[in-house]
Order: sequence, then structure tokens, then C-alpha cells
Amino acid sequence: MRVKPAGWRSGPSVPGTSTIELGGRSVSYHIRRSPRAKHVRLEIRSGTGLSVIVPGSYDVGKLPDLIRRKQGWVLDKLARLEAEPAPSAGMAPRSGLKLPYLGRSLKVVECRGPGSDATVKLERGRLVVDLGTSAVGLSVAVEAWYRWQAGGLMRRRAAELGAEMGLAYNRLTVRGQKTRWGSCSQKGNLSFNWRLLMAPQPVIDYVIVHELAHLKEMNHSKRFWDLVAAHCPGWRRHRKWLKDHQAELASRVVPPKT
Repeated sequence: MRVKPAGWRSGPSVPGTSTIELGGRSVSYHIRRSPRAKHVRLEIRSGTGLSVIVPGSYDVGKLPDLIRRKQGWVLDKLARLEAEPAPSAGMAPRSGLKLPYLGRSLKVVECRGPGSDATVKLERGRLVVDLGTSAVGLSVAVEAWYRWQAGGLMRRRAAELGAEMGLAYNRLTVRGQKTRWGSCSQKGNLSFNWRLLMAPQPVIDYVIVHELAHLKEMNHSKRFWDLVAAHCPGWRRHRKWLKDHQAELASRVVPPKT
């Protein structure tokens, strides 16, 4: 007969939301089955907290023990997340604010010239935003500039990296997804989040390689990751950077509430 240790709780029998005691605190977690998942994966994100993605046939009764083995990682990630400013508060651009751009910082400088159109220029580490006499706000002008720059960079690097991998995509778009950095459709269309422009170039290249690899392997199998590793050896480090900075990047360049 097996004796249950103190504080033991049976695991949930079906996907949903459950709780577990970790380090003296009660932690809620959401369970989601994925037919594409090969292994159990733990994710901690702003707004959703701890999520556990499990393969379709996985026995979720094993999750409590698995999560306890990852207790240190879970509590550390939750503590970092709770210490960050809420993304919903936003960080609307203002003159003097520094914004990340390809791994470095740009100081926002706002001015109003005689022109009727808003213009944005990169000058010696500064992002000079001339709003002119237009009614365009600073946030809108800055985001438009980031989107434009992201489109050019993504297309250039996708073409270069695609040539190295022997893969060609159909169409590429830049969007403002809330939860995804990139995607690849069954038709071979690629989509990337414009906020990637705030990440270092090697991180951006990783995301592009990741989506290009889906043109050949529309899954996350070993063959897929072997293909990614062949063209981006540091992919684990770059993926971790994105996870660690997701909330920070999501809160940047937020238009003010009206």
C-alpha cells in the first residue's frame, strides 16, 4: 500500500484549472491538451499565469508530481512576472523615453515642424518624430515607423535565410498579434509580430528560421528542431530571451486610452 505524503492532492482527471501548493503558496494552473504536443510543457505568461500543455493521451494525474519537481523554476518565473508592470498599463511613447530597437535603445525626440505630415527619422541613436501640423499622435507615428521597419527587415532576412535553408515562402505580412511572434500557414504564408523589431537581431533571425522551418515540417517534431538548430544553433537561448521579455515588449508603444 502506498502512503500519501502530507499535503498530497490528487491531480485533476480532466483538462481545466487546478491548484497546487508550492513553497507555501497556492498556485493555480490551467491544463490544455494539444494533439501536436509530444511532451509536457510548462508556460508562464502575463495574464494567464501558469499553463501546462500536455499530449492528447497524457495522464494528467501525474502533473502534480511533475510540477513539484519544477517548483524552483515555477516560483522564480511567477515572482519575476509579478514584479513587472502590468502590460495593460501600457508605456505610451513620450519625448525623452527610450525604446528598444534591434537590441539597443533609441531616445524618442518629439517636435513639430511646419510640414503637414508626420515623419519619423532615425538619427544618431535618436528617434526624431516630427508631427508637423497633423493630428497624428506620437504613439501612432512611432508604431507606424516600427511596423514599416519591421516589414522591410523581415522580408529581407526571410529571403536571405530562406535561401540558406532552400525554402521559399509565399507571402509575408507584419501584424500586431497579442500572443504570437510569428506563424506559418498551410499555404506557405508567413506572419510576424512588428514588436520583434525591439528584440536583438539574432532573436529575430531565430523566429524567422522557426517559421521558415514550418514550410518543411508543419509540426514541432525532432526533425523540425534539428532543422532549426542547423540554421540557428543558439535557438534555445533566443527562445528563452523572448519568453523572459514578452511582457516587457508587449507593453511598449501602446496608444493612450481615449
